[in-house]
Amino acid sequence: MTKKVSFSTVSKMAGEAQVTYKIRDWLISRQRYWGAPIPIVYCTKCGTVPVPESQLPVLLPDDVDFKPTGRSPLLDSKEFMNIACPTCGGSATRETDTMDGFVDNSWYFFRYLSPRDTTQAFDPAESKTWMPVDLYIGGIEHAVGHLIYSRFFTKVLRDEKIIDFGEPFLKIKNQGIILAEDNRKMSKSLGNVINPDDVVAEYGADTVRMYEMFMGPFEDAKPWDTKGIVGVRRFLQKVYDVGTTMVGEKASSQDLVRSLHKTVKKVTEDIESLHFNTAVSAMMIFVNDVQEEKAIAKSDWEMFLKVLSPFAPHLAEELWEKLGNTPFVCQQSWPAFNAKIVKDETVEIVVQVNGKVRGKMTVAVDASKDDVLATARELENVAKYLKGRSLKKEILVPNRLVNFVVKE
Repeated sequence: MTKKVSFSTVSKMAGEAQVTYKIRDWLISRQRYWGAPIPIVYCTKCGTVPVPESQLPVLLPDDVDFKPTGRSPLLDSKEFMNIACPTCGGSATRETDTMDGFVDNSWYFFRYLSPRDTTQAFDPAESKTWMPVDLYIGGIEHAVGHLIYSRFFTKVLRDEKIIDFGEPFLKIKNQGIILAEDNRKMSKSLGNVINPDDVVAEYGADTVRMYEMFMGPFEDAKPWDTKGIVGVRRFLQKVYDVGTTMVGEKASSQDLVRSLHKTVKKVTEDIESLHFNTAVSAMMIFVNDVQEEKAIAKSDWEMFLKVLSPFAPHLAEELWEKLGNTPFVCQQSWPAFNAKIVKDETVEIVVQVNGKVRGKMTVAVDASKDDVLATARELENVAKYLKGRSLKKEILVPNRLVNFVVKE
């Protein structure tokens, strides 16, 4: 169907915008065992008869054979197939097709609200508290199909006035797939499949978990790299070494405390934005800082373990316990960073002449405009390009960039 939509910019040009929806019927029947049975009975006398609500749900039988016969396994289940007609009580058989899996998983988030309720699909009152879903994460292959079906179910529930909203998710994010080391999609036929059980057995679950977050941006497809996972394993070994040899009661240095609070700030913000790879990078930098200092206060190390916990839960719990702490670190409140501490005292500024980078300099973040420009002019490589030329304009982007525009 075609829906005509008016847009002001199009209207001014005497045109008419159109949006075309390529909507087709959804064939939900499948000739397989797994799936919700379609509640229809075929009676020799009454014809096609719906299963009455009092006999729902129709459950899958156990006496099935999964040999590949090219037809539904339910056909060979005497327990399932042969029943009495709900209308006349005569001989009848069940529908053997089952429903597409999307019929169930397009509204599962509603069922999560009241999973043990045997009287209804979900409690509408609970939906007022918990719905819509704040963040929906799924594979790219579900970005269209599953999202469309979920929206369809939600809008039907809204139209029936069971719920009072029309969208199931406030935000959606699709993660990229992990490719094989040859940059191709993993496939048994290509012989390039990485078995995660084997990797966990060799490197540990924490290493695999953290490496997958460290590989790259969440939404990108990323090739597996054995060298990369070895690097993450070395990092976690560093964490263990620090946690067992460098933690004490002596106060941490001011620089290390600043590094810690910057790390907490970075990891906190990156978790919110799903930038897990840069969160891991921040933790790596911090652990290197601790190793350079060769000591860290117990309270500061505990703060770090709290932000490490979502990324390497097993190691974080072990080191938390070694410090004599109970209960689990994952049950602790998320640490807050000190905004004053994380604020940089100095910043590096790029200096350009006619848009080309000619130097860099470090200045105080609160330096005046005149001081920044004066310092920039004195840079040897910058002064060379300014000498003997008429200055047309001085551009300053605070704490980022200086650009001198001169006549060529």
